[in-house]
Amino acid sequence: MSQIEAVLFDFGGVFTLSPFSEFDGIGQKMGARPGQIHEIMFGNYHEDGDHPWHKVERGEISLDECRQTIMDIAQAQHGFALDIYEIFAAMPRDGGIRTRLVEKVAELKARGFRRAIITNNVKEFADGWRSLLPVDDLFELVIDSCEVGLRKPNPAIFELTLERMGIADASRTVFLDDFPGNIETAKALGMKTVLVDEDIKKAITELDALLK
Repeated sequence: MSQIEAVLFDFGGVFTLSPFSEFDGIGQKMGARPGQIHEIMFGNYHEDGDHPWHKVERGEISLDECRQTIMDIAQAQHGFALDIYEIFAAMPRDGGIRTRLVEKVAELKARGFRRAIITNNVKEFADGWRSLLPVDDLFELVIDSCEVGLRKPNPAIFELTLERMGIADASRTVFLDDFPGNIETAKALGMKTVLVDEDIKKAITELDALLK
């Protein structure tokens, strides 16, 4: 019998292809150097700091406030105009949901594994991402950064998840995410982990091995 009690999932970059891979192409058209658009819009995403995107993901400011602050930063520090709304509008919409992983979650539910989402997200995006899969049917708990005032990789958001699920032993959980910094935090807390990339089949194989 598996020693794992619960499987915890990130959303973006796990159930969908990561949107971050598109930024260099968009930035190149704007004359930005590789990585510059990502840096301006999101700061160091592997940290939890005072960047406006980190604040909006913690629910501390609105998306409109975040947009304006990033526009000001781009102009003052980098010398060009950058509107996050225009960037989002330019991103491809055909990434879709990874149905293979959705099917895996349904299988985990049928097998009795507990399931939760831990997502860094924005209040204004809630209706959009939740419409992409039957969240309430597949998961017993959703920890959304903008609702709880915490964001990955802060260990507190993982600890809150375990507390709300009533799980005392982190080693009885598996966490899937596409950001190494989030994976490292989960590992440090004792969780088993799967780093997700473009090959979702490989991630599912790794998950299956941990569930044996």
